[in-house]
Amino acid sequence: MHSRSARIHETGCETVPEPEPNVPRVMWQLLEPLHAVTYFAPEARAAADAVGMRGFWMGYFAARAAPLGPVGPGVVTAAFHGFPPARVARALPDAWTFATPGDVLRARLDGAGAALRNLLTDKVTGSDDLRAAADLAWEAAGLADTAGRVLGAANQALPAPDEPHLMLWQAATTLREHRGDGHVAALVAHGVSPVQSHLLKVAAGETDLDQLRLARRWDDEEWEAGAAALRERGWVDGSGLLTAEGAREREQIERLTDEAAAVPWRALGDERTSELALLLHPLTMAVLESGIMPPSNPIGLPPPPGEGGNGRGAHAPGRPFTDQLRGISRTAAARSTGCRRRG
Repeated sequence: MHSRSARIHETGCETVPEPEPNVPRVMWQLLEPLHAVTYFAPEARAAADAVGMRGFWMGYFAARAAPLGPVGPGVVTAAFHGFPPARVARALPDAWTFATPGDVLRARLDGAGAALRNLLTDKVTGSDDLRAAADLAWEAAGLADTAGRVLGAANQALPAPDEPHLMLWQAATTLREHRGDGHVAALVAHGVSPVQSHLLKVAAGETDLDQLRLARRWDDEEWEAGAAALRERGWVDGSGLLTAEGAREREQIERLTDEAAAVPWRALGDERTSELALLLHPLTMAVLESGIMPPSNPIGLPPPPGEGGNGRGAHAPGRPFTDQLRGISRTAAARSTGCRRRG
């Protein structure tokens, strides 16, 4: 075994035994709030209404499905995974009688763009950093592997918008749908139904059950059957909280989700991923600090702390979010000089 001084002499650097950042998860947490303005911003709802959508949920299903073309409820129910068929069928295919998928695509981009312009203000207009972030995110989205990922592939095939904040939003959307497709595959491989997936999120403390029941609208019997199935598997206890076995199984699902989402960041490379993360951080924080996203939301995305604290789910326990950004930067710097940090 080499001594510390020998390692420094041989390599020219000293490795530091600290946890490697979970790059796919950190990048998801940075990009998801930028994408999610399409669900929470009033500008997005106004754009959907203007193109003929009848209510929030018709706009939601049509906007997410529009890259696939005028698809029906069966396709969308399968691809989205989390919604009861009857809820989807209330919106589709009727939405396509009010607007074409092309009209809806333009409306969702207009709405998200207006929201970001209002939320980011001076960070948008004429910003070199925003242009750099948009270019890097668009490149990462283009590097995403889309085999077996229908929503990711459909979004990846869309043309690049001209304005940088619109390009950034579409890139964030492609990358989140790419990750979501991988997450659904991990759930299916573990035999987790849509209702069970929601209950696992609640059991992990990532979202509120009452809010989720209201948003997803599964029947009471289906919620109860899902909970009973998780208890039978030994994944949750009588109070609906994760057991030790449930925590292990859910962590495995999340680990597989992260691994499946890693290709764009490996392809982009450590240094450029680090650059993108640092460029995104102030933009993401501006969205989160606006209060537009409710603290408890169906996405289950906790806001990243600016300095200190720990963010459940989206980063390593007990590690401040900005520490992980620095961790990505240190990893990139170490690898560029031939150093390898020990996790």
